[in-house]
Amino acid sequence: MRIRLALLTACLSVATALPAQAAATDTHLEGRLPSGAAYVMDVPASWNGTVLLYSHGYNPAGAPNPAQNTPGAAARDKLLAEGYALIGSSYATNGWAVTEAVPDQLATLDLFTEKFGEARRTLAWGTSYGGFVTTMLAERHAGRFDGSLSMCGLVQGGVANWNSTLDPVFALRTLLAPDSGIRLAGFTGQAEAVAAGKALGTKVDAAQRTPEGRARIALAAALHNIPGHNDASQTEPGPTDWETQQVNQYTAVRGLIQLPAFSWRQEAESRAGGNPSWNTGVDYTAMLARSPLYKEVTELYKEAGLSLRTDLSALGRAPRISADPPAVRWMRNTSVLSGRLADPQLNVHTTGDALIPVQAQSAYRRAADAAGSAPLFRQAYVDAPGHCTFAPGETLAALRTLEHRLDTGRWDTSPAALNTRATAADPAAEPRYVPYRPAAYPRPYDLAHPGDTRP
Repeated sequence: MRIRLALLTACLSVATALPAQAAATDTHLEGRLPSGAAYVMDVPASWNGTVLLYSHGYNPAGAPNPAQNTPGAAARDKLLAEGYALIGSSYATNGWAVTEAVPDQLATLDLFTEKFGEARRTLAWGTSYGGFVTTMLAERHAGRFDGSLSMCGLVQGGVANWNSTLDPVFALRTLLAPDSGIRLAGFTGQAEAVAAGKALGTKVDAAQRTPEGRARIALAAALHNIPGHNDASQTEPGPTDWETQQVNQYTAVRGLIQLPAFSWRQEAESRAGGNPSWNTGVDYTAMLARSPLYKEVTELYKEAGLSLRTDLSALGRAPRISADPPAVRWMRNTSVLSGRLADPQLNVHTTGDALIPVQAQSAYRRAADAAGSAPLFRQAYVDAPGHCTFAPGETLAALRTLEHRLDTGRWDTSPAALNTRATAADPAAEPRYVPYRPAAYPRPYDLAHPGDTRP
């Protein structure tokens, strides 16, 4: 598509031309929406009629917040060469910005349509927190999209996410610092949250130096389903290499404490108007028994000469944290998913994700099944450590799989089919889609289950 310089000048706050050799054929636009969010659009001259609206992941308050329209340069270049239009916004604010992200993404789509015309097909896609935004768009604005692709998404929704983030730090405080008074929720501001995180982090660091402490850290990790191989830089442990698994989990637990469980929680609380999380009535003994990491915990406790039963009893007796009902209502109204889909959605996730554990997919499967969306919904898994660590070919394979469903009316999400598509997109990389069924999410919460309404 082409656009005249006069139109660029009149309509855009920023317009960046492509190199001279491409300027006559392709269009790259950058600008600002009325909300203040930045947007970016790349439209090839040979536009194939499909527009992909990309929702980016979580950016903490104070971090750079550029507009993004793809997960990475390799996917962008491949898709543009194939004629796809790529668009996306920054969202007007950082942090738990769902109330800005959804309207800003829709406004970006509106602006695209105004400038380039109605798309033949409109797909929403996104990664991490952006996978959550994508699913919100698909559920609440289904008429705007033909299908959606959520990658490594926070598809357990807001209430479940913050509840499950509370569980490991509650266990750590109870078992490692029972008389410390470290606050875990209901922060007065960012400074208090950061200080609390540092205080608990110091206790965890000291605990990691003893067998007893390592066993207790493994217990906390199990309550959040943090895998024993969660970063490509880590040594990959064998099936019964409990020590290496625990060391890898410790790194992830420290990351959880450093940002999501305290700093990011406080930012979300500031939007919700209070604490949206609780653990009243939670049976941690039962939760651990359901965890895929149960065996590791029991073995490490045995090696440390520590009584798991005693520690679980301590968790059972510890004073619990109650939610603020107005904050729960805000989170429920803005950030909880229903599972109701009107168009096909594919979710993909890595098996070794510590930030958004793969069990999030079980939470959304629960919602989609209850809402009657099962025929429209499929999930696929990449056997890899880390968060959103898909190879470009694996990302493109997921997109091709969604398009195949739209073209034919049939899903073909077998690992073999996905790996074939990934190899076609990137012959140099070995694809890693595998058969996989994640364990149940520890504390699901969705709009399809009336019993989830009460803390």
